[in-house]
Amino acid sequence: MNITAKISRDAVVRTTNYGKEVVNFGVATRHTFRNKEGEKIKQTTFFDCAFWRTANIAPYLTKGTIVELSGRVSASAWTDKEGNLKAGLNFHVTDIIFHGGDGKQSGETVQKETVKTVTAPAFAGDNDDDLPF
Repeated sequence: MNITAKISRDAVVRTTNYGKEVVNFGVATRHTFRNKEGEKIKQTTFFDCAFWRTANIAPYLTKGTIVELSGRVSASAWTDKEGNLKAGLNFHVTDIIFHGGDGKQSGETVQKETVKTVTAPAFAGDNDDDLPF
């Protein structure tokens, strides 16, 4: 799945018990539409993201930056300390393309062009010649 979203929470690097680093950050997408009455509705969807490839990208994943993400989505549900049921969407990110930000971080206008791509490494046996089409 691919989504283009705005980072809603700065990246944090965490280390697992096995020494593997993961970059966690949040993004939000917005869908705008009109209902039957003609009212403009803005629907925002939040995702908790995890990127396992490299922690070096974390300083660039700052609130307000627009990114294009590839990966898979999963849902999670839990009960909080007060006993309330909660649910969320997780995005397991494999690729990140930066499209800039809204300029709030640096005080300047950022052009909306692709500035950097991080791609998962190719796996042995990945060969397009084997495809039947």
